[in-house]
Amino acid sequence: MKIDAHQHYWRISRGDYGWITPDNYLLYRDYLPGDLVPDLQKQHIDGTILVQAAPTLEETSFLLSLSERNDSILGVVGWLDLTDPEYMHHLENFSQYPKFVGFRLMIQDMPDPKRVLQPDYIKALSFFVEKDVPVDLLVTSDQLPILIQLLDRVPGLRGVVDHLAKPPIASGALQPWQEQIEAIATHSNIYCKLSGMVTEADRENWEINNFVPYVRHIIATFGFSRIMYGSDWPVCLQAASYAEVYNLVSHCLPTNVTPTQQAAFFGGNAQNFYKLKG
Repeated sequence: MKIDAHQHYWRISRGDYGWITPDNYLLYRDYLPGDLVPDLQKQHIDGTILVQAAPTLEETSFLLSLSERNDSILGVVGWLDLTDPEYMHHLENFSQYPKFVGFRLMIQDMPDPKRVLQPDYIKALSFFVEKDVPVDLLVTSDQLPILIQLLDRVPGLRGVVDHLAKPPIASGALQPWQEQIEAIATHSNIYCKLSGMVTEADRENWEINNFVPYVRHIIATFGFSRIMYGSDWPVCLQAASYAEVYNLVSHCLPTNVTPTQQAAFFGGNAQNFYKLKG
């Protein structure tokens, strides 16, 4: 099964996408399954992991309702407020949906990212370790030291780093991102998504070679058993079409990649990580 492990849908009129403003003419419109399915079919992708784009329980419910009506959605990564004493109750409610596969921790958007190291967050994340709930980790490269501390305090967390932790691809800088990624990869339950790269590059003038050092380092540290393909559609449209994203990721893979490794990267690992049914 071929899987896009990271994409979004939204309906602007819902009103909880504060980061999508009217001046962003490309993203400030509805994006729903009918818009993406033709691209999935062209690339022979069987389905997707739909990831939350708003920090609200209501948006997660909206995405889960979409998943019930669209076979192309294989799983939904929702949102939970870990500071809310009711987060276990909300998890229980979402878990009644067959396609709910986990939630995303949005460290990137925290006013103080160190907040995630406080006891209430550690306690909540330790609960998810016990329940073996997959967690998407949204961080920027400058927040990696905090993520390293978090993983040391919550050993066993089943997590996936979104977008390679947003390295500075536009500038071409590799350090300290490389060393920090190596530290994160030592945690055997942590995966990484090769997604969101084009919007971290020079959006108007990127070339495939801009991404190769970052992709190859992720492969060298995580191996082919803990990486996933993700388009980050429709956010990627600010720099590239769906086909361009798919092709650039494919071209960045080593020339000696085996069919088994390709199958793992383009679907098998996402299926295992998110415990997809069927």
